[in-house]
Amino acid sequence: MRKSDRLFQVVNLIRVHQPITADALAERIGVSARTIYRYIDDLSVSGIPLYGVAGVGYSLREGFELPPLTLTRTELDALMLGVEMLSTAAGTELATAARTLLSKITAALPSTDVAPSLSSIRALRARPATAHQRYLDELNRAIQQASTVRFSYVSLNGAASDRTVFPLGLFYWGGKWTVGTWCVARQAYRDFRIDRMHNLQILPDGQKLGAEWNLRAYMQFQSAQWAANSPIEH
Repeated sequence: MRKSDRLFQVVNLIRVHQPITADALAERIGVSARTIYRYIDDLSVSGIPLYGVAGVGYSLREGFELPPLTLTRTELDALMLGVEMLSTAAGTELATAARTLLSKITAALPSTDVAPSLSSIRALRARPATAHQRYLDELNRAIQQASTVRFSYVSLNGAASDRTVFPLGLFYWGGKWTVGTWCVARQAYRDFRIDRMHNLQILPDGQKLGAEWNLRAYMQFQSAQWAANSPIEH
């Protein structure tokens, strides 16, 4: 990624999350905190009205606005491809939101001959939408509401069971979706393939998920599991 793109990321992250610390910026962008300090210096010299408070983080002076949105041809191709992939692989709500987002971005672009609809990289629907795709909308809704869901599940070895879980995150694996959850019965993180779920229901408010069981903790748990199970190179 070009330095100019990273500088734009820094400004946008500060605008959205202000105040935000250098460590938080470094984690989101994937660089060191020392690099963030250099970026802040570069932005300040260029006239971006940034200010920092020790122990609190960086903010932008009130009234600052980013320049009009501009995208390269490749960025527009990526945008169009992402929208079409969501339209073919995700649920109705996510697909609709993606198309709405594309319309808003297109409206914000300066007048140009480069339009998302002219992209030469496309994602076409190879098969009709499946019944399980609607579960993506329901699971996403349950995640936003921190609700439990109940469903019937058939594992890869054919074992059937009924599960009650807190869904934490949805993950697309290029053809299959999984949901990462906190399982109420097992009191542990569990993953389920959405195409093997049946009779999914969002349960009324009742059980509450402990603050320590969240998406970040789930991702850390999975990273540790993958590291432990990866082959050691000799």
